This record gives sequence, structure tokens and C-alpha cells, in this order.
Amino acid sequence: MAKNSTIEWTDHTFNPWTGCTNISPGCDNCYAEAWSKRSGHVKWGNSPRKRTTEAYWKAPHIWQKKSAQFAAQHGRRQRVFCASLADVFDNKADPVWREELFSIIKATPALDWQLLTKRPQNIRKMLPNDWGDHGYANVWLGFTAEDQTRYEQRKRFIAEVPAAVWFVSYEPAIGPLRIAENDPKPNWLISGGESGHGARPMLAQWARDVISDCQRLGIAAFHKQWGAIGNNPLVQEHGMAPNEVKELDTFGKGGGLLDGQLIREFPIVRYPEENAA
Repeated sequence: MAKNSTIEWTDHTFNPWTGCTNISPGCDNCYAEAWSKRSGHVKWGNSPRKRTTEAYWKAPHIWQKKSAQFAAQHGRRQRVFCASLADVFDNKADPVWREELFSIIKATPALDWQLLTKRPQNIRKMLPNDWGDHGYANVWLGFTAEDQTRYEQRKRFIAEVPAAVWFVSYEPAIGPLRIAENDPKPNWLISGGESGHGARPMLAQWARDVISDCQRLGIAAFHKQWGAIGNNPLVQEHGMAPNEVKELDTFGKGGGLLDGQLIREFPIVRYPEENAA
């Protein structure tokens, strides 16, 4: 659970607790729910969440101690995705656990914490009292929007809640999503198709359109993967054989190239020490 991650847009995953409740269509094939059934660690749905161990909670402090070494090797800061098996802003989680999480976040200023939620309506009331007018410099706030409907429901929080970085996870993409000129603008958008058993299709044009919006509006775009090989435009639009495409496009599940390009941008972030320099 706390580990070096294989997710292309982060370095580590950290789960202060596990368990969640499905609340929108994007949850229908939730990998975390499938994990819970395999592991038996926690029962999914409206059941008590389960806090992870004290030993497990030490991992971010270890990453913090290695931050200088990591920066020298990679030329950037470490990113921590929290939480892949839960939701930080879940109102069924113990508020004390959330307070302890933010204490760790404050104690690890060299780590960039990526907090992704399907419940952005809860963010403001669950943030620490010292969040301030700009948020913590090392916290990126994000919400999932699997289609236009969910984006329209959740986009206003980008403007209403201050954050060093706001991002949108358009994954799993199960319908088109466009960003309009007058929408609140995230700093970053991740796109990707659904993977695994029962995965729903993603049209390649959906990614093409939203990435075009990002490029026009100055939003960093990160296309993670197609999810299933049938979503890959080389198969979907050009009729190439899946086995041939798997050899040509090895980026993520189902490949990740869009019109021959790997689009994996990150937002530009300025930290207080850089502003003072």
C-alpha cells in the first residue's frame, strides 16, 4: 500500500486508511474495491474504514529523509498519491485520521502530496485551519471527472478552494469531456481509459479533444494510457492488429501514444524557497 508506485504520474502511493463507498459511474469497476475483496483488508461500501498501521505511517518520513538524494538523481521533487485505496475527503473516515495525515504532510515539505477525491464538496470543511489563502505549498488537490456530467458538477471547486495545484483526473474516461473558455481552469489534467475486466470503451477522439482544450488554455496535459488495446487509435481508427500495436506502443495498459506522440506533461510549480531566491 505504501510503496514506490508504478502509476506513471506519481512516485509513491500512501493510504492512511482503506475503504470507500462508490458514488458515481466511474466507480463501477473500481480497482480498489476489487483489491478489498481479494485482500479482505476492509469491507467496501458503507462499512467502517480501516486505519493502516503505525509502522506503515512512517513511510513518508523515510521518503522525506531521502528527498535530497531523489532530487539529485531525478532533478525534481518526489510525488505521493494519497489515497489510492480510499478517499481523503470521505465523510465516513475518522476526522482524527485526517488531522494526523495533514500533520504528516506538513512534516514532509519536500514531498508533493497529490490528494485525489470524488468528493470535492467536502474539501473546504475538511482542510486544516492553517490552510490559508493559497493552501499548503506541497499539496496538489484533484478531483475525478469521468465524463462531462461529473466535470460540470465538480469544476466550481477549482475556483472556490485555494491550492498550489489543482488537477482533474479524467480516468476512467467513460464519456467525452471538454473544458470551456469560461470554466475554472485546473493546472493539470490526466486522461486515461478504463482497464481490467468489464472495462468500458474510450473513444480516442475524447482524449484528442480534451488535450486540445488543455493546449489552448495553458493546462498541462498527461495522457496516461488507453486502458484497453481496443481503445488505442491505431486499432480503433486505423484497424491495425492488436498484437502489432502492442509491440509499437508500450506505454501503459493498451498503449499511450496519441497520434504518434507521448503526451505526459506536469504542471509548473513554484515553491516558497524559489520565490525567495
